[in-house]
This record gives sequence, C-alpha cells and structure tokens, in this order.
Amino acid sequence: MASFTINSESIEVDANPNTPLLWVVREHLKLTGTKFGCGVGLCGACTVHVDGNSTFACMTPVSAVEGKEVTTIEAQSNPAQNALKEAWVAEAVPQCGYCQSGQIMRAATLLENNPKPSREDIVNHMRTNICRCGTYNRIIKAIERAAEEV
Repeated sequence: MASFTINSESIEVDANPNTPLLWVVREHLKLTGTKFGCGVGLCGACTVHVDGNSTFACMTPVSAVEGKEVTTIEAQSNPAQNALKEAWVAEAVPQCGYCQSGQIMRAATLLENNPKPSREDIVNHMRTNICRCGTYNRIIKAIERAAEEV
C-alpha cells in the first residue's frame, strides 16, 4: 500500500512498491494526461511534479513518493501553468500532441523557479523532453510568451 497526495487529494493505492508511478497514475488512478513514451527516462512524456520538482514517472517507483505531493497535468492551475496552456494554444505548439503534457509540466517548473528565463535558460531546462514532431521553436516561443504573462 502506498500513501501520497496526488493533485491535492490524499490517497492510498494498493500497488507493488516497485510499480512505476506512471502506471499507478494511469492505470490505478485513471489520470491519463501523463503519457508513456520511452519507459527509460529519455523522452519526458511522463513528466509529473513530485514535491514541486519535474520527475519522470516512468522511472520513479511508487514507493519513492510515499508521503509526498504528486501533481499531474490534470491539476495544473496556478498563474504560470495557466499562462503556459494559453501560450501553447496561441503559438500552435502541438502537432501530434503526445509529448505536450510532459512539455508543459517541465516548463512549469522552469517558470516557477525562474519567472523571466532567457532563451538559453529555456533551451537548457527543456533538454530532457523530446518532441518527435520537432516543434521546439514553437515550444520556446510559448514559454517566452508565458513568461511575459506571469
């Protein structure tokens, strides 16, 4: 049994302690905004926040979040996150859309820690997330736009 908070709700989940957080979120809790991409922490599609830090849910056993706060894309609602979602639409970032929840989750931690990032800051912070459609320039523009709004 694992006990933690997800999207501001305290829960207990009956799962093997070694089960990746990704599968607990998607299969046990039915929160499907967090995506499976590579399964080895190389693409960032599964990015969630654990105690405010970007974390690859595919590489994190559920036992590692015991007593912690997990936030998924479904709960994103602070001003920076709302600005990111609006900027994503304004800049027409998504093509296939598969990586976008992970991209937004990663970008949210950047703006929370550095509200006025330089282009270089954005590129360096977002390196861990892959967009197979190659919309990197639009992702950067969306983050720059969101930073202006916050």
